[in-house]
Amino acid sequence: MTDLPFTTIEAVDSVFLYIFGISGLLLLGITATMVVFVIRYHHRRHPQPQPSPSSKLWLELVWTLIPTLIVLSMFWYSWEGYLKLRDVPPDALKVQAEGRKWSWSFNYENGRSSDRLYVPVGRAVRVAITSKDVLHSLYIPAFRVKMDAVPGISTYVWFRAPEAGSFDLFCAEYCGVSHSSMTTTVEALPQEQFNAWLKHGKKAATVEGPALLTRHGCSGCHSLDGSQRIGPTFQGLLGRQVRVVSKGQEQNLIVDRSYVQRSILQPQADLVQGYPPVMPSYQGQIPSDELQLLVDYLCSEALSIVPAGP
Repeated sequence: MTDLPFTTIEAVDSVFLYIFGISGLLLLGITATMVVFVIRYHHRRHPQPQPSPSSKLWLELVWTLIPTLIVLSMFWYSWEGYLKLRDVPPDALKVQAEGRKWSWSFNYENGRSSDRLYVPVGRAVRVAITSKDVLHSLYIPAFRVKMDAVPGISTYVWFRAPEAGSFDLFCAEYCGVSHSSMTTTVEALPQEQFNAWLKHGKKAATVEGPALLTRHGCSGCHSLDGSQRIGPTFQGLLGRQVRVVSKGQEQNLIVDRSYVQRSILQPQADLVQGYPPVMPSYQGQIPSDELQLLVDYLCSEALSIVPAGP
């Protein structure tokens, strides 16, 4: 059996174990010394203070040089690990991650996009990270990687999934009221399954409505079941009468397709009363075909009927 390629897990865990091991040994040594001193120099054994030399050069050198060497070794070992975390293998798969309140989207070189990060097992993956609005932070604890997503700046991480599975991905930077909902998963697939998934890149715009809601962050503020969130619920949307503020004037509107599309592209044009004006404009952010799919879904029969209460 051949050895698996280097992973970011090894880079972080080896440094952690090294520092933790040395710290544990020092703790044991200091504790043992303290216990010995308490017993040996107890006042019952020595009721009268004994004179002691003011200093010992060799002792001062020992407790200065040895801790210094230990700290320097920790720094060197950590620096070596850091360099490995920044040195991306040349054959790495390139993925673009974009954070926005409050969701992640991942785009691949062939045009495929997803609200989950799909990667092949055993191959290095370079994730370029940016943000559409505020500070976020992409954090995948299973692979020991974390990096801030900053508006206007591209950062990156890389990792290699050693085995197939589903791994949690979080936002680790507080970004607003729905920060805790900004989660998704990394789906590590065998190479053949990943290739099959990636080939459907040109069909990315035909994904179902719920997936588009998640990808573009709609689910972070709007519910599908009538529950209260930052924005109005999508349940029973079509045909609903809403009280809005339009150009400073209050009026009643009946929700139709044009209103839904206008609210996506110009969310402040007709602001529903009782909700804060925090939704960003999606003008130029959503492809026209995906926009139509969103409008179709939000105006579909699946969401047009409010179920009766129990």
